[in-house]
Amino acid sequence: MAGSSLPSGLALSLLLVSGSLLAGPGAAQNEPRIVNSEEIILRTEDSPHPPITLQCNLTSSSHVLEYSYWTKNGVELTATRKNASNMEYRISKPRADDSGEYHCVYHFVSAPKANATIEVKAAPDITGHKRSENKNEGQDAMMYCKSVGYPYPEWVWYKKNGLPLDIVNTSGRFFVVSKENYTELNIMNLQITEDPGEYECNATNAIGTNSAITILRVRSHLAPLWPFLGILAEIIILVVIIVVYEKRKRPDEVPDDDEPAGPMKTNSTNNHKDKNLRQRNTN
Repeated sequence: MAGSSLPSGLALSLLLVSGSLLAGPGAAQNEPRIVNSEEIILRTEDSPHPPITLQCNLTSSSHVLEYSYWTKNGVELTATRKNASNMEYRISKPRADDSGEYHCVYHFVSAPKANATIEVKAAPDITGHKRSENKNEGQDAMMYCKSVGYPYPEWVWYKKNGLPLDIVNTSGRFFVVSKENYTELNIMNLQITEDPGEYECNATNAIGTNSAITILRVRSHLAPLWPFLGILAEIIILVVIIVVYEKRKRPDEVPDDDEPAGPMKTNSTNNHKDKNLRQRNTN
């Protein structure tokens, strides 16, 4: 009868579904099981931090282990590759630079790899920024900050004029680009009356906050000419001094053309010569 049996296609579908449901628990049991240590927080007030050790243990697996290693932020750490189910990674003097996302990774023969994640968290620590930026009016300025720490921070720029003010791009001249542990502030067409001052980059994550200041100086268009103008002013002053000095010379310092070049001969000298001449004639 038609109602006493199922179509062959429907019966095959039900068989596949029931088979997959039965195979589910067994497949889950075959997946590797990894026990790992919890997240670690490096707090600023605990500096210098005591040593930390990250641990992973492959407790069960139906596959043959080929090798294992550690990664930080997706990059394999050197000298950590070995064939071991129990893994440790020790950091003797942990700093904010050591924070990040660590993975213990297990590779198997003819099977997908397995891994576990351990997060090492720290407040942002700004490791690089411009202390000052000197530009001419009309040029463009670029200021940046970079940090270490995890999770990656949220970046905010302020201009400090007594009180910090959020930088708002109402003039269309301010552009902020931020990615992970790096941020950049660009100011186009600098204005000498508006833009000079202190600019602060602020990095904040769930653990803490940090900031750094860059001083922006904007010079006039004539700034490149200042050295030349200074030399020119010195030359003009020197010429004026020489002219004034020449005009104020005393009259007796100027020689008179009517005066004889040598000393005047006296009458006594002439009489003496005449007497000598008469004596020679007498003799």
